[in-house]
Amino acid sequence: MLAILAAHAAAAVLAPLLVYRWGRRAFYPLAVVPLTSLIWVVLNWPGKGQSHTVDVPWVPGLSMDITLRFDSLAAIMSVLVLAIGGLVLFYCADYFHHHDGHTEKRLPSFAAELVAFSGAMFGLVTSDNMLVLYVFWEITTVLSFLLVGHYAERATSRRAATQALLVTTFGGLAMLVGIIVIGNIAGTFLLSELVANPPTGLAASVAVVLILIGALSKSAIVPMHFWLPGAMAAPTPVSAYLHAAAMVKAGVYLIARLTPGFADAPEWRPTVVTLGLLTMLLAGWRAIREYDLKLILAFGTVSQLGLITVMVGSGGSEMMLAGLAMLCAHAMFKAALFMVVGIIDHATGTRDIRRLAWLGARSKALLVIGCGAAASMAALPPFFGFVAKEADFETVLHSPYLGAASPFVLAGIVGGSVLTTVYSLRFVFGAFGRKGLPHPSTRVKEMHRPEPAFLLPPGILAAAGLLFGLWPKPIDRVLSDYSDTVPDPSGYDGHYYLALWHGVNLPLLLSVLVLATGIAVYFGRKRLRRARADFVPLGNADRIYDAVLRGADVLSVRLTAVTQRGSIPATQAVILTTLVLLPVAVLTFGARDRPQFELWNSAPQVVVGVLMLAAALAATVMRNRLAAVLMVGVTGYGCGVIFALHGAPDLALTQFLVETLTLVMFVLVLRVLPAETGGTDIKRFRVPRALLALAVGATVTTLAAFAMAARSGRPLADLIPEAAYERGHGANAVNVLLVDIRAWDTMGEVCVLLVAATGVASMVFRHRRFGAAPRVADAGQPDIGRLGPGTRNSPAAGDITWLRGSGLRDPRHRSLVLEVATRLIFPVMMVLSAYFFFAGHNVPGGGFAGGLMAGLALVLRYLAGGRYELGETLPLDAGKILGAGLTLAAGTAFASLLMGAPALSSALIQVDVPVLGTVKFVTALIFDLGVYLIVVGLVLDVLRSLGARIDEEVKK
Repeated sequence: MLAILAAHAAAAVLAPLLVYRWGRRAFYPLAVVPLTSLIWVVLNWPGKGQSHTVDVPWVPGLSMDITLRFDSLAAIMSVLVLAIGGLVLFYCADYFHHHDGHTEKRLPSFAAELVAFSGAMFGLVTSDNMLVLYVFWEITTVLSFLLVGHYAERATSRRAATQALLVTTFGGLAMLVGIIVIGNIAGTFLLSELVANPPTGLAASVAVVLILIGALSKSAIVPMHFWLPGAMAAPTPVSAYLHAAAMVKAGVYLIARLTPGFADAPEWRPTVVTLGLLTMLLAGWRAIREYDLKLILAFGTVSQLGLITVMVGSGGSEMMLAGLAMLCAHAMFKAALFMVVGIIDHATGTRDIRRLAWLGARSKALLVIGCGAAASMAALPPFFGFVAKEADFETVLHSPYLGAASPFVLAGIVGGSVLTTVYSLRFVFGAFGRKGLPHPSTRVKEMHRPEPAFLLPPGILAAAGLLFGLWPKPIDRVLSDYSDTVPDPSGYDGHYYLALWHGVNLPLLLSVLVLATGIAVYFGRKRLRRARADFVPLGNADRIYDAVLRGADVLSVRLTAVTQRGSIPATQAVILTTLVLLPVAVLTFGARDRPQFELWNSAPQVVVGVLMLAAALAATVMRNRLAAVLMVGVTGYGCGVIFALHGAPDLALTQFLVETLTLVMFVLVLRVLPAETGGTDIKRFRVPRALLALAVGATVTTLAAFAMAARSGRPLADLIPEAAYERGHGANAVNVLLVDIRAWDTMGEVCVLLVAATGVASMVFRHRRFGAAPRVADAGQPDIGRLGPGTRNSPAAGDITWLRGSGLRDPRHRSLVLEVATRLIFPVMMVLSAYFFFAGHNVPGGGFAGGLMAGLALVLRYLAGGRYELGETLPLDAGKILGAGLTLAAGTAFASLLMGAPALSSALIQVDVPVLGTVKFVTALIFDLGVYLIVVGLVLDVLRSLGARIDEEVKK
C-alpha cells in the first residue's frame, strides 16, 4: 500500500516533465501507474473477514501514525479508484488532442494533479486512522479545486472551483471537529476500533452529526448539493473521474464504513434517509429540465448519490449489499457517460442537446456505447444497473431497520427511479436522436469522427455494465465479503444475493412500472408541459449560496464601518476600554486570591522607575513630535534595564535592539510630518484620554498581581531550563523556548512581521510592493551637480568617498565622521549579528536578536550613505528575503512531521570533526535562520519604503 502511494507521488512529480517531453501522449505511461496498482489490489485481495494492515509511526504525540487497512470495502473502492483512474488518464491523451493545433498551457500541472488525486483517493479509502484519512480528504479537496479551476481564465471555472472548495472545506472542518471529539471520547482514532466499540452519549452524538456533515457535503447531498453541477466547468475527464467515480464517492464510502457501528445512533438513520431521498427527488427533477448533457449527468449523479446514501446508511447487510452494488454500477455507467459527453463535445464543439441531431447516425460506435451506459443508468435488463435497482427495491421492501417507514422510503425510491428513466431517455434522444430533422444539424455535420482509442475507455466501462449484468455472481461474492460484516437484528435470516432473475415478484413489477411510467412521461412531456406539470417551485440552492456570500460581505462591511471609523484614536480607545472593562468585570464577579504587591526590591529599580515615569509624563505634554518619540524611547530603554536587573539578559538585549529600531522607524516617518502637533489636537479629549491611560496602567498592574497570586503549583519557569537543555539541546532557555518549546508562537509572530512588511510597502508603493533598493549603477547625474556655488568645496564632498552610495547624496546631508564611523562599525555589527545567531542557543542572542543587529547595521549604512548605499549594501529584493525566511521556518515544521516528530521540534546531530572534536548541530538553527532572514527582510523593506521611497518623493 505504501508502494502504491509512493508510486503515485513519484508519478505526480514526474508528470509535468513527461508532458513537456511527450505532450498529451504522456498520459499513456501515466495511466500505467494506477493500472499496475490495480494488479496489486487484485493479487492481494483480502478474504472474507480478513484485512492487511500497515502501521508506520509518524506523529505518535498527535495520534497520527500512518495506519493503513486493506479490507474488502477498501479493496472494492480501490478497484473503482484505480481502474477508472487509469482509464480516465488513457482517455485524456485523446481528449486534449485539438485538431486546430491549440495546446493546453496548464496540461503539465493538470496531469500531475490528476495522478496525485488517484493516489490521494487510494490513501483515503485505505486509511484506518481518521486523522490521516482527514489529511487525504483535504488533499482531494485541494486537488479538486485545482482541477475544476483548470480553465482559470474563465470566470465560470474560477467561480465553480471556489464554490466547490468552500462547501467541501466547510464540511471537512466540521468533520475534523467531529473526528477529534469522537476520538477523544473513544480513546482511539482508528476506524476499525471505533466501529467495533462505538461510543455513546451526547458528545458522541454531536461528533457523529459533524462527521455526517463532512460526508454529506463531499457527496453533494442536500442542502450542500449545488457545488457538483457547478463543477461541470471542469474538463470532462475531471467530471468522469472526480464527480462520477472517485471524489463524490468519498462521502458515501465514509458512511458505508461507519454504518456498522453507528447506524443505530438516534441521529444517524433519520438524517441519512431523509436527506438521501430528498436529494434523489430534487436532483432528478432538475436533471429532466436541463439542456446541457453534462448538467443532465451532473444532476443525475447527485440524484444517484442520494439513493446510494440511503442504501448504505440505513443499516443491515442486505441494504449494504444493494447500496454497494448501486455504487459500483453508478461508477461504471456514469464515468462512461461523462466520457461520451466529452467525445461529443470534442467532436462537435457543443453539449447543447438543442444543437445535436443525427449524431447517432454519424457515429454508430458512440451511439452503442452511450445507449449501453444509459440503459444501465435507467435500470434496463440485462445491465448491471437493473440488477442493482432490483436489489434496492427488494431490500428496502423487507428492511428490518426501516420498519413502518419502509413503504414511504420505497415510494420515494420508485419516484426517483422514474425521474432517472426520464433523464436517461432525455440524454439518449437529446444526444443521438434525429429530432424530426431531415438532415444532421450544423454542428454534427461538421464533426470529426472520434478515434478508436478515444472510444476505448467508455466502451470498456459500458461493456463491464453489460457483463456484470449477465454475470453478477463475482460482484455479489466480492460485495458480500463486506456486507456480511454489517450486523442484522437477532432472528433476521435474510439471504439476498445479486442476480439478473429472481422470478416474478414485487421488485420486478416495480421495475416494469418505473420503466413504463418513465417512458410515458418522457414521450408525453409536451402534454405535461401544457398542463404546467413542469413547474415546481423548488428554489435554487446556487442562488442561496450567492445570497449567503453577499450577506457575509454586507455584514463585514457594516461591522467594519461601525468598528473601524477611520480614526486611530477612536479605535485605540475602544480596544483599551475593552481591556479595562472585561478583566475588571471578571475580577469583580469571579473567584480570586488576595494579591501581594512588592513595588521594588533594589535601589536601582527605583531610580530607573522614576526616570521612566518622568519620560512617560513628558511624552504626554510635549508638542514636538520627535521629542515625544524620544521620551517614549526612554521608557522602552528603561524597561530593558529592568530586565537586565532581574537577570534576563536575553530580554534586555532584544528590548534594546527593538527600541532602537523602532526609534529609527519613527524618525523616518516624522521627516514628512510637521515638527509639532497643533495645540487643539493636544487639548482635545485630554481628560478622558488621561483617565483611560491611568485605567489601563492600573488594570495591567492589577492583572499581573492577581495572576501571580493565583499560582498554586510549581512555576513553569523552574522547569524550563532543564527542559531546554534536555529536550531542546540548548543552555539558553529563552532561545530554546522561542525556537522549540513555543515555536508555534514564534511562527505566528514572524508571519505577523511579514504581513506588517507587506502592509507598510503596500501603503507606500501602492502598486509594486517589493523590489530591491536603487543602486549606484542605476543612478543618473549625482545630486551635487545641481546644487549651486560653494557646494563642491564642502569637506563632506571631497574626492575621498568612504561609502559608495554617499557620492550621490547632497553634500549638505553628508557627514564625514558618520561615513568613516560606519565603515569601521558596520563589519563589527555584522560579526556581532552572526555571533548572536550562531551562539544564541546557549548564550544570550538568537535569530531574532541577530536579525535585529543586522537590521541596525543596514540602518546605519542607510543613514550614512542614503538610499543608494542601501542598495549597494544589500542588493536583494526584500520580498525574496522574507519569502526565503518563511520557507525555512515553515519547511522546518513540515520536515519535523515527515520525520515522525511533532511540528517544529528540534533534533540534535553530532558529528566528529578532526581537530575540532565533536560538533553538535541542532536543527532548530534552521528555524532560527528563517527568523533571522524575516527580521532582516522586514528592516530592509521598511528602509526601502519609509526611507528610500520617501527620499525619492522628497527629492521630486
